[in-house]
Amino acid sequence: MMMEIDAERSDSSSNEPHVLAGALSALRKQWPLAVAILGLVVGTVAFLTLGMTPVYQATATILFDPNVPRPLGDQVQTVVATDGSSHLNNKEYYRTQMWMIRSTRVLTEVVQKLNLVKDPYFLKKLNREDETATVEAVAEILDEHLEVEQIRDSRLVVVKYRDVDPERARRVLTALVDTYVQKNLDDIFESATTAADWLRSQLDGLWRDLESSEMALHEYKKRKNILSVSMDDQSNMLRQEMQQLNQVLTQLRARREHISARVETLNRLVTTDTSTFPALELIESPVLQKLREAHVIADQALQSLMEQGKGENHPEVRSARAARDTTLAALVSEVQNIQKAYNSELDALNAEIAGVEALYRQAEQRALGLNLLEIEHNRLLRAKEKNEKLFSLVVERSKETDLTRMLKVNNIRVVDRPQLPKKPIRPNVPLNLAGGLIGGVILGFAAALGRERLDRTVKAPEDIEQQLRQPFLGILPQVEDTKSASKRGRRRSRSDEGRAASSAPELITHLRPTSGIAEAARAIRTNVTFMSPDKPHRTVLVTSSAPAEGKTMVTCLLAVAMAQAGQKVLILDCDLRRPRVHRVFGMGNDVGVTSTLIGPADVLGAIRETPVENLSVLTAGPLPPNPAELLHSEAFSRLLEKLRGSFDRIIIDSPPVVPVTDAAVLSTKCDGAILVVRASKTSRELARRGVEILKNVGGRIVGVVLNAVDLESNQYGYYQRYSYYGKDGYYASSPAPVTSESMTDA
Repeated sequence: MMMEIDAERSDSSSNEPHVLAGALSALRKQWPLAVAILGLVVGTVAFLTLGMTPVYQATATILFDPNVPRPLGDQVQTVVATDGSSHLNNKEYYRTQMWMIRSTRVLTEVVQKLNLVKDPYFLKKLNREDETATVEAVAEILDEHLEVEQIRDSRLVVVKYRDVDPERARRVLTALVDTYVQKNLDDIFESATTAADWLRSQLDGLWRDLESSEMALHEYKKRKNILSVSMDDQSNMLRQEMQQLNQVLTQLRARREHISARVETLNRLVTTDTSTFPALELIESPVLQKLREAHVIADQALQSLMEQGKGENHPEVRSARAARDTTLAALVSEVQNIQKAYNSELDALNAEIAGVEALYRQAEQRALGLNLLEIEHNRLLRAKEKNEKLFSLVVERSKETDLTRMLKVNNIRVVDRPQLPKKPIRPNVPLNLAGGLIGGVILGFAAALGRERLDRTVKAPEDIEQQLRQPFLGILPQVEDTKSASKRGRRRSRSDEGRAASSAPELITHLRPTSGIAEAARAIRTNVTFMSPDKPHRTVLVTSSAPAEGKTMVTCLLAVAMAQAGQKVLILDCDLRRPRVHRVFGMGNDVGVTSTLIGPADVLGAIRETPVENLSVLTAGPLPPNPAELLHSEAFSRLLEKLRGSFDRIIIDSPPVVPVTDAAVLSTKCDGAILVVRASKTSRELARRGVEILKNVGGRIVGVVLNAVDLESNQYGYYQRYSYYGKDGYYASSPAPVTSESMTDA
């Protein structure tokens, strides 16, 4: 796939030079048409340009500021300021102001200020030369001549006005700019006046609202007895009281929890079980702690006596037991006393906590009531502050508006005032002529290329290879007549011109071997020879698609070129309808091909020698009534076979292949056929038809010769050198007419 793409690219790139060469070739061939169109276009543009009325343009630059200037500082606002912080708002503002510049009210005032309704220029444009134009009609003309555009990324706007009179253009634009600026200032002043009147009308009502809100707030404070202490102070005091009650309540509850824990500990004691006495360590009582220590000592003494083996009735044991019981009784009594004291304290704490909780609940109720009072108080206070602020704002804006009116500040100013234009903007002669020149070149090139495209004739070797798909044998330059030669600047005497007109170009290869035509003939000879080097074409038919394409000339030139190469060549004139070979060589036509076929004439006796070495001619002979049947006969086949034995090459001249069948018949009896095509005359379709006829009958086409090529058209590249081959080429001078006498002398 990549190889195919590369191939296509290489084909397209290789075709580009051919396309360019074809276009340049078309321009070279059709240059008179291109030059004529170029001259016509440039001349028309120049005529129209020079005939146009000069148009002048006056220009002014205006600076827009979306925000009105504040000469008294940013603190002083203006009621007509626009919001310049938004890009979208700026764009809308600029578009609006650009429309305002060309608005009807501005234009009509300019018309009235300058009295343009009586200006002859506008009266003529309105076809009212004897009347007075209307203001609106003249304003429309001004709008048509006006152009307003913003300079990119700036706050500048350029205003342009076009007119045939430079002074009027300046006057109109000056009046327009001044009118617009003044109108904008008037709008600002009018807006400020309207705002000031409205603000003053609102002051009385706002003052009454402020007084009403202040009285309502005062009556509320008086009714709720909150005149001495503010609502905020009352709220703060109540909040502090509740915080203190809460702290006391927290402390009392903590104490109650502590006492409850002690009571619970004492309640768990079993007075008859000394093992529970260690819990007494939690009771903070020095007496209790001493009694407990005494009890422990007495108990340890009793246990010591028992361990010594003393019995229950032992006096010491009884004394020790009595001491232990006494300490136990004292300990139990003290515990009961402490328990009673804790219970009493606990009851007192509960009573105190209940009292504090009651006070706290009362404070909460007072807080809720105060909140309700505060809500209403704040509502009245906000109303009063709002009215106060609104009143102050209106008073302030009223003063600022009065200042704005007195200052007359404008947010639009003229940066560049209109000047008298010195040069017209139209017509732009250099630009128009350059455009006309470019357009003329393009149109001329297009016309030349189009005319060349419409030309369906065969013009170049590429047409033979691409359109006819046949080998290209070579070209023969066009032989100029006297008239064309003189047009190209050839300096010849009148006698030279006569000789050139009557000379036989078919023998140029012999008479002028260094000429371009001779070189071209030798090139064709070489190509024909190398078409089949192993099996040379001994009998070669020369024909064409239509008459007057140069068959006889190609026949003679090719035959002479082959004879000059040392081959024994015979020219066989088989054009039995309009033979020409005998005229070329200045011979009679009494005896020829027809004489040998239908008469007693001997073939070898009918062959005539020519001044060209190794070249013989067998003319056509008397014209027969049935040329095609005669050429198709066995007698002609025997004649051709007999001639093969005597000559190396036989070049046969024949009629055109399309109108008659003679050439088609002959092509089947020859080794090959050469088709002659006249450049820029033979159509591609006619040439293709000739090729098809030869192929249909089985004829073998050696190739195609392009005849009568105009080498000076510069479209044939390498072949141009044929016209200048040697310093004494064919076009430099012409030989004397070739007659029978001159040929005999030769």
